[in-house]
Amino acid sequence: MDNIIDVLIVGAGPIGIACGIEAKKNNLSHVILEKGCLTNSLYNYPINMTFFSTSERLEIGDTPFVTTNPKPRRAEALEYYRRVERKFDLKTHLFEEVLSINKIEEVFQVTTNKSIYRASHVIIATGFYDIPMYLGVPGEGLSKVRHYYDDPHYYANQKVIVVGASNSSIDAALETYRKGAEVTLIIRGKEVSPRVKYWVRPDIENRIANGEIKVLYRSNIVSIGEREVQISTPKGNVSVENDFVLALTGYRPNFEFLEKIGIEVPSMSPCIPVHNPDTMETNVNNLYLAGVVCGGLNTHLWFIENSRIHAHLIIKNILDKRSGS
Repeated sequence: MDNIIDVLIVGAGPIGIACGIEAKKNNLSHVILEKGCLTNSLYNYPINMTFFSTSERLEIGDTPFVTTNPKPRRAEALEYYRRVERKFDLKTHLFEEVLSINKIEEVFQVTTNKSIYRASHVIIATGFYDIPMYLGVPGEGLSKVRHYYDDPHYYANQKVIVVGASNSSIDAALETYRKGAEVTLIIRGKEVSPRVKYWVRPDIENRIANGEIKVLYRSNIVSIGEREVQISTPKGNVSVENDFVLALTGYRPNFEFLEKIGIEVPSMSPCIPVHNPDTMETNVNNLYLAGVVCGGLNTHLWFIENSRIHAHLIIKNILDKRSGS
């Protein structure tokens, strides 16, 4: 506990790993703490997920990401980041959850479920995949309701309602349909999201046009029962027989944790945590944000490809402070 780490990183996703690499390249001692497995968020993505980005845009640590297809799949990304973490021999502690971060004079004391660390600088790279955006309707707590989707086989021959119009919802609707599910899409707006992957959009539009996947636009779930779901539509409330609800309505950062450690988070949407975009430093001196957590509720602002730069910005700021420049 007497040793003071130069850089402590919370989160071992791609951006947390990138921060660790940048610290090590600049001879700064580091520790990466991750409450789950390595790249925990990616691990919890749907098993068959294909990235929107090409492999080279997902690269970190100047390490080539070689894939057989232009757009890598989840399994390829997991293997790539595992190899990168191993290549740089990072000090990554997995299944170690950060419970509190307190600043005592100019040193952060980081308490986990396993140990206590002291660090001069802390980087929060925790992403946004931990807390679902709940529907807030009666029956949402039933076991038939899922806010995460993994494998379509589970829903074979079932009546499945998928809520949402984004990539995750559309992928789930198509995959479960192809495993024999009777799928109904519930979309709050007037159309499928324009951000849906361009090679997927024609597929879902054709399935809807052919009546193979049902869709209710400008609609919302009112309540969820064991055997049916009540839905508000422009033509009035309807009852749909149902076995499972995939409420894939998005996720949000752990704002409560950010506020607990002293980072200011505006109460008004999009709740972007206070930080300097040039250095990624928050309102707390030597406490930084990296990756998608920087976008608050605007979870579409930051991805691996455009937030990789955060690692360089943060370490440069740390080194500039040390040199007095």
